[in-house]
Amino acid sequence: MGHLPKLIEDLALILFTGAITTLIFKRIRQPLVLGYIIAGFVVGPYFSLTPSVADSANVKTLAEIGVIFLLFSLGLEFSFKKLVRVGGSATITAFVEIIFISIAGYYAGIWMGWSRMDALFLGGMLASSSTTIIIKAFDELGIKTKQFASIVFGVLIVEDIVVILMMVLLSTMAVSQNFQGTELVMTVLKLLFFLALWFIMGIYLLPTFLKRAKKIMDDENLLILSVGLCLGMVVLATQVGFSAELGAFIMGSIMAETTSAEKVEHLIKPVKDLFGAIFFISVGMMIDPAAMMEYKWPILLITGLTLFGKLFSTTLGAVLSGQPLKQSVQVGMSMAQIGEFAFIVAALGLSLGVISPFLFPVAVGASAITTFTTPYLIKFSEPFYNWLQRVMPQRVVHVINSYSANTGTAGTESRWKKVVMAHLKTIVVNGIVLLALSLLFFKFVAPFLATYFKNQLTASIVSLVLLLTVSAPFLWAVMAKRPEHLPYKELWLDRKYNKGPLLVIEAFRYLLGVFYLGLCVDQLISARVAVLFVVPVAFGVLWVFSRRIQTFYLRLENRFLKNLNARDVAAQKVLAKEHELERSSERVENKLAPYSAHIVSHEVHPQADYVGQTLMELGWREKYGINIAFIRRGDKLIHAPGRNNRLLPYDHIGIIATDEQLQVFTPVVESLEHTNGTPPAIEDIVLQRIKVSEMEGIAGKTIRDSGIREKTNGLVLGVERGNVRLLNPESNLALEQDDVLMIVGERQKLKGLAARN
Repeated sequence: MGHLPKLIEDLALILFTGAITTLIFKRIRQPLVLGYIIAGFVVGPYFSLTPSVADSANVKTLAEIGVIFLLFSLGLEFSFKKLVRVGGSATITAFVEIIFISIAGYYAGIWMGWSRMDALFLGGMLASSSTTIIIKAFDELGIKTKQFASIVFGVLIVEDIVVILMMVLLSTMAVSQNFQGTELVMTVLKLLFFLALWFIMGIYLLPTFLKRAKKIMDDENLLILSVGLCLGMVVLATQVGFSAELGAFIMGSIMAETTSAEKVEHLIKPVKDLFGAIFFISVGMMIDPAAMMEYKWPILLITGLTLFGKLFSTTLGAVLSGQPLKQSVQVGMSMAQIGEFAFIVAALGLSLGVISPFLFPVAVGASAITTFTTPYLIKFSEPFYNWLQRVMPQRVVHVINSYSANTGTAGTESRWKKVVMAHLKTIVVNGIVLLALSLLFFKFVAPFLATYFKNQLTASIVSLVLLLTVSAPFLWAVMAKRPEHLPYKELWLDRKYNKGPLLVIEAFRYLLGVFYLGLCVDQLISARVAVLFVVPVAFGVLWVFSRRIQTFYLRLENRFLKNLNARDVAAQKVLAKEHELERSSERVENKLAPYSAHIVSHEVHPQADYVGQTLMELGWREKYGINIAFIRRGDKLIHAPGRNNRLLPYDHIGIIATDEQLQVFTPVVESLEHTNGTPPAIEDIVLQRIKVSEMEGIAGKTIRDSGIREKTNGLVLGVERGNVRLLNPESNLALEQDDVLMIVGERQKLKGLAARN
């Protein structure tokens, strides 16, 4: 018998233990993450009553793979466009909360006598809340359709991306041990540059490849390609100097913009669940009960800081973003817990060897406590608001609500703001591409050509010509591409006051182009040659070939935009009026904002009690005060449906209601019919031949009057009468004693029908 590697024994142990504990935690309706952590403790070195993992090094490697797939899956759910759609309220709320709790966590660590690095990582661990726990609590309490819930989901999205960026900064500071502001600023700029570059190149290349390979790519190929791209970006990110987690997240966010995103997310889920379970179990293996008892006071202190600090800072952020006091309190009390990212941040610190081992049990202890308190905080958020409203000075409450109302009715963007943002977007996107091309030529192409050509000047000139040729479309865009939207044209038509500032912007863009040309020539040849020869020649070439360069650039831009919007276009083909619906919903919500009403979409379950009934028969408006704004049925959108419109299975209905009305109406709209017994399985539906003589009392009756349909839940497909076969007989056909019937129906009922004689 061959030798069995210890890793396989360890995997059998941890996965079996994890399965048992998660079944128990599902039974007691607690988060599965805590179940995995408990399983890790059971098989860890600090629990002696059960077998322990023998090869912890290999388990640690698998746990690192688990983190990679967790971040890759998070990126698939994220997408950069989702961040743009989050809105200002959630963004402001998230940043206020993250800044406050991170600084508070850092100084709490310093106050407890911890090292600076321990305190920094503590601040990073407290920066995120748990998406899993919050969604679970919202589902159990039936409040995910409330207005404040959308703000909470937006805050969670912003938290995820900010915490990932914090992990990059923390790992950089841990390695360099440099806390100076200049170094951090350069790290942030470098990070933003590579994020934008990866995103631009990924969106331009990856969707095109997936589209062309779609016909020959099955699920197996797509899964292997996705995992390969994820791990490849992980390697690239670590080579550049960033963390593996960032690389996995970036590749996931790039894949999220493709039309294959949902399919990849479905395929990668079992892989993520498997390795993610190993990661959380490995977290539990690090729990030392003795250390938790030793650090019980820090655990309680950090728990209190999390509960009250996050409640206060998130509520403050929501108020500053323009939310009413009630919604702000509800948002704040929903976010007061430590998320799964705390374990990932702590694991990062331990892998770098820069934090103390006790941070893990501290994080686990505080996370466990806040996990159990979250549902109660959410449940009592409204009573707490009512108490707060009574004890607060009414003048303060009035000022907060007035500020919220004024913020909600703020004006639209000015024409100048739109024009400046359009110029800035063109400069930044194309500038990043130009900078990447320059680095590529300076670091790799020019040194390679220098070894190929014997004359150094010849190699430099060839490198410069190649660089400027490749850069020409993007250089033209930086210098000459103008916004095509209406505000820019309106400003040019109104030249009396706008001509001067617009010309200044145009001149600034030309100066940027001159600076780039001079930089390239100076790096490869000399500054004097740049001023006297190359820059004038380059401008002449750009002017002569400007139309061709413009055409080529627009082709590149159209390809990028087509890939970027491919997922949305595909969705529009299925739901042609989706954007019209969203715009209508936004307009209605803006008008309803002073009345605290909003639109909630709900899918009609096929077994709902009200399926097939008209809106007049339901009478929901009269009973519950709600209104149906629309019914979306496949590709068809019914605006403002009338009283005779019926609700059919899988319809999407837009419900206009306040939070209070939804609290009463949600159980009604989610009610289902109760079926008696279990429906028969497909294999229990059979085709059987039965003689009429074997069935009592049906000879001489018509098929309709025989009761065969009712007795068997079946259908008479044919009748054999002598040598004649009658297929699909009429229901008024009279049955004769010697007839043989072909009946399709339930197996047991057919047997019972034939046995009654």
